[in-house]
Amino acid sequence: MADNASTGTSWGTPAPDFPSTQPPIRASRRRDRRGRGLRGLLIPPEVPAYRSRGERFDDLVLDAVEHLEHRWSAELAGVEFVVEDVPPIPAVLGLDDPVPLAHHQPPAGRGRSATPDRIIIYRRPLEARAMDTDDLAELILDVLIHKVADMLGMEPEVIDPEGHGWHEDE
Repeated sequence: MADNASTGTSWGTPAPDFPSTQPPIRASRRRDRRGRGLRGLLIPPEVPAYRSRGERFDDLVLDAVEHLEHRWSAELAGVEFVVEDVPPIPAVLGLDDPVPLAHHQPPAGRGRSATPDRIIIYRRPLEARAMDTDDLAELILDVLIHKVADMLGMEPEVIDPEGHGWHEDE
């Protein structure tokens, strides 16, 4: 037993005199650098809070576009619907000018640099004006109806005869 104590092993076999040809196996990291463990999902995908406000807003815009495409699919075939957080406000805009809720950008350019018709919807101004999700969905639909009407040169009542859209007295 004294022989094993000098080699550093206590199993009854002497330690090898040659180095191993394989690199040492590193233990897998089971904790983060502060020792708390790896992080998992904070919110499971089944919970409504899993989706961000921007993703929920995008879904509402898609629902409104789908509502309009049932009747105007041919006219809206080449139109892009874009969601941006806030409108670009130029320095020329006075304090009394209203913040735009959406913007129609006509097609421009030719060939590869051509851009199609675009309707840009601004998320933050619309969310600031809505009381709840149902009100926001109605407001998005109203804004889209008016922008599509402006783009096609028609009245909003023609675009959506179901009664959506702003009225003159509002």
